Order: sequence, then C-alpha cells, then structure tokens
Amino acid sequence: MRPTAAELEILGVLWEQGPSTVRQVHEVLDGRKPTGYTTVLKLLQIMSEKGLVAREESARAHVYRAAAAREETQGQLVGDLVDRAFGGSAAELVMRALSARPASQQELDEIRKMLDSYQGGPV
Repeated sequence: MRPTAAELEILGVLWEQGPSTVRQVHEVLDGRKPTGYTTVLKLLQIMSEKGLVAREESARAHVYRAAAAREETQGQLVGDLVDRAFGGSAAELVMRALSARPASQQELDEIRKMLDSYQGGPV
C-alpha cells in the first residue's frame, strides 16, 4: 500500500531514529512543524492497520517501527511513478528529475558509476 505524504514523514522518522514511541516521533515532527500528538498517534494507528508500521505492545508505551526498509518503500514508489507518469520509461524519469533539480557533482559521479555497473537488472 502506498503511503501518504504525512505517512512518509513518519516513516522517515522511524527509518532515521529506529523503533520509537508515539512521543518520540511526535517530538521530531513537532520540531519541524507544529504537529499534534493525537494526530501522530492516529496516523501511526492507521499505518499499523495498513501494514506500514509494526507495533510492539509489550511495553507500557507502544513502540513502532517501519515494516519495510526505506529502499523497499522508495523502490515501490518510484516503480509506481515510472509506470503512472512516465509510461514505464526509467530514462524519462531520470531526465525529468535531473532537469527539475540540479544534481551535485558527487551525485552525478554516483549516477555514472551506477550506469557503468548496470547489467540489465536492478542496481
């Protein structure tokens, strides 16, 4: 299931911080922009129902962790975007991405290295 923008923000916290309580996630998000504790709690409950996060209920405060690795979620989102917006063309996606936001020299070097090692399967 594809996460919403708000769910991706929460997943980002969990990927960066590791397993966290609602309060810990709230503190990080609230530091970025005002966010209600109950909003974070409700989103985590919904995300748990959707299978986006796993909840550990053995402690007094429930601890949440991302159900999938960042790379797996990003891969699903990019694959969906390539199919829906670029007619399945990865080249079109890359060209649009590079024209939308300039890449640093380091990023360009990494892209060249990845292209050089590409053998027809996922990198």
